[in-house]
Amino acid sequence: MSIVAEAPGFIQVFSDGSVKRFAPETAAASLISTGGYESKDVTIDSSKPITARIFRPDDHVSEMPVLVYFHGGGFCIGSTAWLGYHVFLGNLAATAKIIVLSVDYRMAPENKLPTAYEDCYYALEWLGASKADPWLRHADISRVFLCGDSAGGNIAHHVTIKAIKNKIHGVTVKGLVPIHPFFGSERRTELELAEGSGSEVSMNDMFWRLSLPEGTDRDFYGCNFEKAEAEWSLFPAVLVFVSGLDFLKERGVMYAEFMKKKGVNEVKLIEAEGEVHVFHVWFPESEGTFLLQKQIIDFIRSL
Repeated sequence: MSIVAEAPGFIQVFSDGSVKRFAPETAAASLISTGGYESKDVTIDSSKPITARIFRPDDHVSEMPVLVYFHGGGFCIGSTAWLGYHVFLGNLAATAKIIVLSVDYRMAPENKLPTAYEDCYYALEWLGASKADPWLRHADISRVFLCGDSAGGNIAHHVTIKAIKNKIHGVTVKGLVPIHPFFGSERRTELELAEGSGSEVSMNDMFWRLSLPEGTDRDFYGCNFEKAEAEWSLFPAVLVFVSGLDFLKERGVMYAEFMKKKGVNEVKLIEAEGEVHVFHVWFPESEGTFLLQKQIIDFIRSL
């Protein structure tokens, strides 16, 4: 049995189809306040399974906006229990005075796309189902924001498209916040063709090979945002984050420009200079992360 795909320290895929994942430090949910927030794990659909972690501020008030978060990891790794996500989202809930629903969806290569899109959309339906959990009784589901990093930013984009099309009763998506979104295409960009980009391109290609449906390529609508069909004029406000030292910055800028060309009413792009890909996960209490949180909070309060 040999390794056929590997991201060292994160995932190994073997020739018999088995998968081994290596998680960084994790954090358990806690009903006891830590840092101004409480958290608990919930089951959205036990048959798949789809689970989530809810964060709420200690001083929860009525009618709090809801931020639904989708973790990154190339559709193949990641969890809301990773310490970086837990700290970042808990701090965001406490500071913004919002409820955060962080979703754990089924991952590739065992469950290829569009499974992640379907699971995360189902989580949004669950949110709208008469406030499915007692912790959501203070939630204002007419003010929902979809957010995610890397592959999670990609997922947030596609869940928004489906939510616009299907119109979930009671749920209004007011804003979309992709952080360092993971997109691609068969056509290489200038950066991807540049000398010295080989290792980054190979790693991204590997995650796409593991996650894309059999028989498709990087022009699959889930990878190439230009191939997706949507009612662009109905899109909510979009705030795209990119990082100056992130190899995916180029694709993130292209995504923001594409959304503007499609007639999305409000599209804003913010670059964190000198920061790496998903820095808020690796350094959840850094100066850069606190600035990111403030920018997200300002966006939520503006809508």
